[in-house]
Amino acid sequence: MTNSVTADRRHFEDLAIGEVINLGSTRVSKEMIITFAREFDPLPFHIDEKAARASLLGGLASSGWQTGALSLRMLVDSFLSKIASCGGLGFRDLKWKTPVMVGDTIGGTVTIAELRRSASHPQWGVVTLDFDIRNQKRKSVMTMRLANLVECRNPEGLA
Repeated sequence: MTNSVTADRRHFEDLAIGEVINLGSTRVSKEMIITFAREFDPLPFHIDEKAARASLLGGLASSGWQTGALSLRMLVDSFLSKIASCGGLGFRDLKWKTPVMVGDTIGGTVTIAELRRSASHPQWGVVTLDFDIRNQKRKSVMTMRLANLVECRNPEGLA
């Protein structure tokens, strides 16, 4: 049965290992950092400029979770909203490599690392994505591997 919501989107069969998706970029402002941190990660180096300057980071820094959330938003805009995505299955190997500071611009790519058809649910496939998020200086700020469930156009097709 065809899903009318995802009928015109790319399906599992349309994806290829090694495909690289450009995520674009976003600039991280002081207001973004403080607003996110006040609600979700209220540590001093995320919400207080004086305390942040005195910290190991040397200035106001984005929460790693904010970096992840911004990266996910870029992924949705550039890729997940264009495929027959059914939702995330989880992530692993998350690494915050360089702090994201006020005024940094972050962006990067995701690469399709693995594709596999679900053995128990042949109408779905699993796409595994490797994130490479960098700042404007091309320094790595975050890497991770994310698994996402994607509809198959032909559930009876070969795995």
